[in-house]
Amino acid sequence: MPMIHVNDIDIYYEDSAPNDKQKPIMVFAHGLLWNTRMFDNQVEYFKAGYRCIAFDFRGQGQSEITKSGYDMETLTEDTLALLDALDIQQCHFLGLSMGGFVAQRIALKRPELLLSLTLLETSADPEDPKNVPQYRKLIKAIRWLGMKRVSQKVMPIMFGSSFLADKSRKTDRREWLSMLQSNRKGGVIKATTGVIERSATYDQLSDIKTPTLIIVGDEDVATPYAKAERMHFAIAGSKLVVIKGAGHTATVEEPEQVNKAINKFLVNFI
Repeated sequence: MPMIHVNDIDIYYEDSAPNDKQKPIMVFAHGLLWNTRMFDNQVEYFKAGYRCIAFDFRGQGQSEITKSGYDMETLTEDTLALLDALDIQQCHFLGLSMGGFVAQRIALKRPELLLSLTLLETSADPEDPKNVPQYRKLIKAIRWLGMKRVSQKVMPIMFGSSFLADKSRKTDRREWLSMLQSNRKGGVIKATTGVIERSATYDQLSDIKTPTLIIVGDEDVATPYAKAERMHFAIAGSKLVVIKGAGHTATVEEPEQVNKAINKFLVNFI
């Protein structure tokens, strides 16, 4: 199992070409409650031309659960330590939702590491105060009832109505529901708290000079189009792509559209 000890924790990661020093590098950072599997379709699509690295944030997936360190700043330090340990001097960084919160911070703190920045289904704002009580209730429910009991309520937040209603994707839904239910309670509670207590980066976005692609699903209810458009207007020269029929997990729901958008963007760097 590919583990690496960085920033005093064990981080799980997957590397499609660990010995290839010639390929450009793509790094994938997942969203809350998920893991590296969010990007399986992207890794499969891009690995012929890129060295693809995906990892699990602390407390999620197969990475270590720690007592603390779930704020976005510490998660950013974890990610930077991982890049340093893998001797990655420059990469195309892609972050979805929580991974996007971290991606923005890397672009602001260590822009020299990034060839490009792709922000998927994410926001530069703090959590909407109207949503915080709902998430607090979710945390309480997870603590007392476990992830399995609340998973059905989480699915409509994570996926769009098209995916949830598509009879041909029943097996896919069952697979992702099972993955959601397999989350470790302690890690999920801490990670969710870190997300809802995050600070904003919006006022700093004008400092981002890295070429940036912003992707949002037209059915995303967690970070809707307005959030993506707001980032787009704040980051000079950024590109904004809307994925049709996708919610908050577009990489899974509509991978072909997502891959096409990313590929079109990365062509500029060949």
